[in-house]
Amino acid sequence: MNNYINARPTTPNVVRSLIIINVVAYFLMMGAIEYAGRLPMNLMALHSWMSPLFQPWQLISHMFLHSTESIFHLFFNMIGLWMFGSALEQKWGSQRFLIYYMVCGLGAALLHNTIIGFQLGPMIADADVYMSAPSYSNFEAFVSNHLPGSYENDQINNFLVEWHKDRLNPGFTNESILFVNEVVEYRINIPTVGASGAIYGLLLAFGMMFPNAMIMMLIPPIPMKAKYFVVVFGLIELSMGLRNNLEDNVAHFAHLGGMLFGIFLILWYKKQDRNRRVNHL
Repeated sequence: MNNYINARPTTPNVVRSLIIINVVAYFLMMGAIEYAGRLPMNLMALHSWMSPLFQPWQLISHMFLHSTESIFHLFFNMIGLWMFGSALEQKWGSQRFLIYYMVCGLGAALLHNTIIGFQLGPMIADADVYMSAPSYSNFEAFVSNHLPGSYENDQINNFLVEWHKDRLNPGFTNESILFVNEVVEYRINIPTVGASGAIYGLLLAFGMMFPNAMIMMLIPPIPMKAKYFVVVFGLIELSMGLRNNLEDNVAHFAHLGGMLFGIFLILWYKKQDRNRRVNHL
């Protein structure tokens, strides 16, 4: 979350606790991976519904984990949590804020996994078709449809060239079947971690609660009212998500899921508040 806002200097209890939990989880995960390899990440990171590694608790646990390859993933999310979360917790109170944060994180996971299912469905279906009738032309079609960047890969190109020269060689067929299986297994088992979905929910809430507050982005350093900032970031995430770039490792629809569930919950909060005021009249 590359931005800066003039947040209040104090850090409320829930925001402070969430930051501590995320930081502790980051270093614990680093140690666990060093000790047990990928097993801890496989257990706690969010996996697709179609993955044999999926577990229900991952819908929650993923939002407290961050990529151990770079601390900047954790850093920027925690900056966003502190900046936006502090103002929201002070406005709403700790209980309402915590519920909101968790619902946004859960909503991010649900939308992300739903979209992933739609995106992976055609590839899995085509893989099943290929397994029933493996051939050079069908393999080339699978690569073209689901691995568009692979033509820049010398190994795959060389494999296609050699197979084209000797199409009846069963060795190429067997290798292609293994390759397609590996691609499907890799895609359905890609893990998702991070609090970004919940943070985008906080950004949405901040824009709705404090629409005229000024936010200063770092890159580029342009000041912008919170209400416009939310719209800009939402449109960017939607655009990036619809592009469905296979090389993009950012879960854009998870960010949108956090914002979407955030809108629903804020509207519900406002309805509760109106009903409470009416009852007190």
